[in-house]
Amino acid sequence: MILQFSVSNYKAFRERQTLNFAASKSDKSLEENLLSPDLPGLKNQRWLKGVGIYGANASGKSTVIEALKTLSKLVEDSAKTTDPWSPIPGIEPFALDPTASKEPTAFSLVFVNEGVRYEYRLAATSSLVWHESLRSFPKGAERLWFIRNWSESEEKHIFTPESPSGMARNKDIESRTLSNMLYLSKAIAENRSELAPVFQWITNHLRFLDLGARTNLDKAFTIHKLQSNDPEKSEAILDLLRHADIGIAGANIYEDDIDEKHVEMMRHILSEKQFAKFTDEKQMTAELLHSTADGSALALPWKSESTGTQRLFALTGPWLDILENGYTVCIDELETSLHPHIVRELLKIFYSAEHNPNNAQLIFTTHNPLLLDTNSLMRRDQIWLTDKDRAGKSHLYPLTDYKPRKGESLVRGYMAGRYGGVPFIPNGLLGDNPPQTEEVSGE
Repeated sequence: MILQFSVSNYKAFRERQTLNFAASKSDKSLEENLLSPDLPGLKNQRWLKGVGIYGANASGKSTVIEALKTLSKLVEDSAKTTDPWSPIPGIEPFALDPTASKEPTAFSLVFVNEGVRYEYRLAATSSLVWHESLRSFPKGAERLWFIRNWSESEEKHIFTPESPSGMARNKDIESRTLSNMLYLSKAIAENRSELAPVFQWITNHLRFLDLGARTNLDKAFTIHKLQSNDPEKSEAILDLLRHADIGIAGANIYEDDIDEKHVEMMRHILSEKQFAKFTDEKQMTAELLHSTADGSALALPWKSESTGTQRLFALTGPWLDILENGYTVCIDELETSLHPHIVRELLKIFYSAEHNPNNAQLIFTTHNPLLLDTNSLMRRDQIWLTDKDRAGKSHLYPLTDYKPRKGESLVRGYMAGRYGGVPFIPNGLLGDNPPQTEEVSGE
């Protein structure tokens, strides 16, 4: 479970921006949208099952997810580095400030795994790790695992403290950790099993789905689930599709030519053991069965299905898998090719205690103002926005900063620009429209 994520000097973000999952204690609405873990040191604090990030194009919405993904990939792959002069991948400082390229990009992630709260921090340029640290809070008080800072005067990393409270120091591993490599990753590669809960959560429990128009979410995972020997899981997928009112009665799965895109997607979704088994199996495709007027089912080829049907089918398998395993998932452009009503129903499933018993969490970006109907779907503290200032710097902030009145139409307020996060086009795209104003009532 993620509690808080911060990032600075990364792509659209210059100053430190923080996404906080702490629920407002004064908001008593939609209790099912909250998680209530018993965390030492955070008594009675509840956390959000999901947040939706709104904003104009190029305002920084996707940057939040990209920053989390960059951190995850760095932790996963850093130990593979063998060249001390190779650039650290994914470090992209704010481009519109000449001084930013000389300063590190910084990340801070607070999360919970197996009932223990952790905080991992990293600051790095493309050539050097400037800071790395790890803390845990198993009983509320801080336990410091390690701090690693670059000393310019000594031209090496200094590890502190001498006697950490989280795990014993290993100076041999410290000395073998390259200046462009993460110590967390190197220690895991050298069998420091104490770090496994941290490494596994960041690299495996944190998941990413890109539903943007430029991507084609692969159907391979849903097909894989339909082929499993678990009839209950297969039926759950088909049941969701049937209830989506797109006329699907079932699905035929049959062998297809090998598609390298399928293989690459499954590499990132499955564990190493599952992926090895998958690559030994034949590649399969789907043929959906549609109900006809006489009650029979007619099979249609995949290519004849609409983009929305293909997208929903491809999403159904991962969506149910996320709920089953309690993952924290980041989804860019959730509503692409999906009707707003379908998106609402998917979110209702996610926020449901019955369908989400393992406390999965969701971060998603969207342009869909209809989801702002907080009376039935989203709490106000679940809504975040991004906006860009005149210097080109993006800012991330919660809707609650604006303290919207009780009963205020959030849809109208958002569309009118009251909370920011919308394009400012006063004279139209061609500059030939007179400026328009709109009164926003509190209805």
